[in-house]
Amino acid sequence: MKAQSYSYPLDPEWTVAEMTTVIDFFRAVEDAYEGGVQRQHLLKCYRQFQTVVGSKMREKQLGRQFASQSGYQFYPVVKQAMNSEQKILKMVGD
Repeated sequence: MKAQSYSYPLDPEWTVAEMTTVIDFFRAVEDAYEGGVQRQHLLKCYRQFQTVVGSKMREKQLGRQFASQSGYQFYPVVKQAMNSEQKILKMVGD
């Protein structure tokens, strides 16, 4: 497991609950790269993340910020989760 030495891209206008929702999604993405994550858990976190973020444009902005800080891209993880029947998702690579 990588030692985390970056911060999550968060909006200071979000409530604590909203920040927690976004962080939960980012952690699920990290888990997919670092060892595996339950597919259903990741999809649930993503749906909740979408309700907080509110728009595709903002989602893409946060995705770029998260990728630049962590090295993890969430779009491939979400895409695999949506197109797969696997119970555990495990990303290979970078």
